[in-house]
Amino acid sequence: MKNTLDHILKYPVLPVYYNDDIQTCIEVVNACYAGGIRVFEFVNRGERALGNFSQLLAYQRENWPDLLLGIGTVKTAAVAAAYIETGAEFIVSPVVKPEIAELTLKRGILWVPGCMTPTEISIAEDLGAPLVKLFPGDTLGAGFLKSIRPLFPGMRFMPTGGVNPTEESIAGWFDAGVSAVGLGSKLFAKPDGVTGFDWLAERSKLLMGWVNS
Repeated sequence: MKNTLDHILKYPVLPVYYNDDIQTCIEVVNACYAGGIRVFEFVNRGERALGNFSQLLAYQRENWPDLLLGIGTVKTAAVAAAYIETGAEFIVSPVVKPEIAELTLKRGILWVPGCMTPTEISIAEDLGAPLVKLFPGDTLGAGFLKSIRPLFPGMRFMPTGGVNPTEESIAGWFDAGVSAVGLGSKLFAKPDGVTGFDWLAERSKLLMGWVNS
């Protein structure tokens, strides 16, 4: 679990993505990887999620050796167990659930629960989560993190939702004290008139540059 967390802290930009089509999934992850992304959160939001995730893991072993693939939108321990058996290297939840915490701790898998209030953050901390997802980030904002961060000096934070693929947004969140950021639809918004995924590789490269600076 520590190695997984260290890897996220080293490469703290997490794309959050799902598509029914496995070839599109592979092309998207490949473009992100080409841009320097080394952690990717696939999400459990469609009927083909488990099968596509399994195929992505097989592709990862052959083509993206230093990429961490985890699964998001996990709301039950049963779903978490299915993805851990498949090979998920971390589990992200939109909620705080003790049964998911217990399962992941037993397996040595990093669990990142979603929190919106100081109470939820405190519960997640008591359950052993070293990193929490601030969700929805656009509702909470960087000011919320600045206000509550002194209450949780040992906790690390990752906003999802409300993080834009711009230098201003990235700088604002990291200045507020986040350890990583998750980006979904705004990262994958395709520019007009382009084909392929070179634009996504370039956008990922810019993101990693802003984070590292």
